[in-house]
Amino acid sequence: MATIRDVAAKAGVSAATVSRIINNKGQATPETIARVHAIIKELGYKPNVVARSLTSRKSNTIALLVPTISNPFFPELARGVEDVANSYGLNIFLCNTDDEREKVNNYLVSLRERYVDGVIINSLNLTNEDLEELHSNGIPTITLDRTFSNHEFSSISVKHRIGAQLATKHLIDIGCKRIGLIRGPEDDFTAVQRMWGYRDYVKEFDWFDQSWIALGDFSVKSGYLCMKELFQRHPDIDGVFASNDLMAIGLLKAAHEWGRKVPDELAIIGFDGIDMSQYTNPPISTIKQPSYEMGKMAMEELLRLIKKPESDCNKIELDVELILRESSMR
Repeated sequence: MATIRDVAAKAGVSAATVSRIINNKGQATPETIARVHAIIKELGYKPNVVARSLTSRKSNTIALLVPTISNPFFPELARGVEDVANSYGLNIFLCNTDDEREKVNNYLVSLRERYVDGVIINSLNLTNEDLEELHSNGIPTITLDRTFSNHEFSSISVKHRIGAQLATKHLIDIGCKRIGLIRGPEDDFTAVQRMWGYRDYVKEFDWFDQSWIALGDFSVKSGYLCMKELFQRHPDIDGVFASNDLMAIGLLKAAHEWGRKVPDELAIIGFDGIDMSQYTNPPISTIKQPSYEMGKMAMEELLRLIKKPESDCNKIELDVELILRESSMR
């Protein structure tokens, strides 16, 4: 692999001159600039990105922190970020945090050391102090979806509570009399919002109490286990709102094992709108989040902040859509 010294030797200039030409800094004659670029092309020289970032404090790299890559919602979101970033010649550094505080912290330290140009974060384990630290290091930051938004930085989310209201109202409208909720983790902002949306519609019914809510973790397995738990507590349950589509897939299996016909005896609706929810048997009704569009908007907002660091932050909240399929069509 050619080095900067190889280019300098063949061009008859110093390595420092080659470096200045590559970085558009300093003075050189048009003839020297043309000769150096021609030799770079001839030798196939690739500048050391790490070395350049240490000098310029810029790396043409955007970091995206997501809680998991196993949920199809997040790869679709990442694709939206990547498509916009790539169109501007930027690279994406994808960080899978597993929603663990230690991993989040390690990534944040690494990102500050690598001089990334901006960060998009979707994580529960994030603090205002983390955001302030990134800001003080000159790194523009966007928080996305599952992250709390009571901070002074730009954020993009969806109307989770309204989406949960739509889901619960739909179950009531099709005739469900006893509706349970499989919610997400207790400290998850979106799970809390979706729980309140569900409660907005069921809290006045005389049958409702906390026993109709089962605590899941957004995984298929937890949906399966939580549905079995609700069957044991309330054999008369006839409708379930699962706080994400993966858990809704899990409760389909539980319903089959308990001999409950979906949707005739148990209507089911999920949340997120991942592609696989339309290929289950039966296909699952869902509240669709615009995941790809969220990723695109996050990257566009980050580019705005990179270009104008002192500009005001934006708090963007997107609409959701009720998608009806066989799992709740009576």
